[in-house]
Amino acid sequence: MSDEADGRHSPAADVTYAAGRPIHDVDAHLMEDEGWLARHADPGFRDRIPPLDMHGMGEISAKVIEEARSAAADPTERERAESELLNRKNWAALGAFEPADRSRALDLLGFRSQYVFSTYGHIPLLNLPSSPGITDPEVLYAAVRAHNRGVTAFCADDPRLLPVGWVSLDVAELAVNAAREALEFGCAAIEVPSYPVGPLSLTHADFDPIFAMLAESGRPLLFHVGGGGRLVAPVFAENGRPRQPRAQGHVPLIPALTYMGIPAPVELAVAALVFDGVFERHPGLRCGVIEQGATWVPGFLRRLDLAWYEFVGQRSRTLPLAPSEYVLRQVRFTPFPYEDVGWLIDQTGPELYLFSTDFPHDEGGVEPLESFMAQLDGRTGDEQDMFYWRNFEELAGQGLPSALRVPDGSSWSAR
Repeated sequence: MSDEADGRHSPAADVTYAAGRPIHDVDAHLMEDEGWLARHADPGFRDRIPPLDMHGMGEISAKVIEEARSAAADPTERERAESELLNRKNWAALGAFEPADRSRALDLLGFRSQYVFSTYGHIPLLNLPSSPGITDPEVLYAAVRAHNRGVTAFCADDPRLLPVGWVSLDVAELAVNAAREALEFGCAAIEVPSYPVGPLSLTHADFDPIFAMLAESGRPLLFHVGGGGRLVAPVFAENGRPRQPRAQGHVPLIPALTYMGIPAPVELAVAALVFDGVFERHPGLRCGVIEQGATWVPGFLRRLDLAWYEFVGQRSRTLPLAPSEYVLRQVRFTPFPYEDVGWLIDQTGPELYLFSTDFPHDEGGVEPLESFMAQLDGRTGDEQDMFYWRNFEELAGQGLPSALRVPDGSSWSAR
């Protein structure tokens, strides 16, 4: 961190965690409670929307939230929470569920903006064979509206907090209406499932109005980890070896195996957007692949071109560009802090990658900036600027208020 070897940031320091470096954080979350979704729903639907499935953490979250609210009135505890900004995780973190506290956390971090995703609020909106959510279309899209209303409410009082809406793709007409409404609410970007839901591909012509809407409004389409559902089949845990300890009745799979499963759903989603001409028809559409790593990206680009020219390209003239060129033009990715960003830049160029913290989730670690700085040590100032803010400002488009953009001449490389 900026001032202590143990990774803590002190609010008394003269500099923020960013230490004056222009940075946009492309992945952050709010932490809901079980009643969050229903609480933001229209009155007629509140009793039809089930409590959030919090993977056995409902009671724990309620207790932590209560303790955090009590501690907020104690100046000593408040100071401790600020000093342990990136060490405290989930509901215990400063700004996990209170908007005013998130603004204070962002002051201490020193980031120019944060995309804010839900943590559990989208889960009942994702209907997959392995984990069906809300299946009644009327209730589903009422819940989508509640989700987007709740996320925008969390971000409403601080323009640095950029709310990410969700749109379920189960019913095309209702999805188009939901996307329009999310933008009217003030969502800075829209996330959709990366795994097929409903009877139509996300690239079906009936969804084209969503892509046109995003391109015209200058808001990006986003995929986030979890949008593809369960990444590892539970049977992989039945390996005849001692299991990890149970946590609230949940038996976690090996994290390393989960990491290996991350790219598959989003690779297919992005490939479909390329092959079915969505990026060709909507050259102004920008797409972000968030919290899904990036080490897989160089190989994906090569496989994308190989698949097209081997199986389609010789008989088709529908794509004037090579498939990988659409990705290079329109898609951006967030590496994990433990991935080698320097190597990624060497493989594909510096245009594709974005800084993120996953605040306040555990996966972001306590030293995300230090990790990325070490990987980018020795890279040019332009390459570093692209990673920390330029690529994001291009992705975010008009969803990023002009006042939050880095002024000309104030980049880190110019210092």
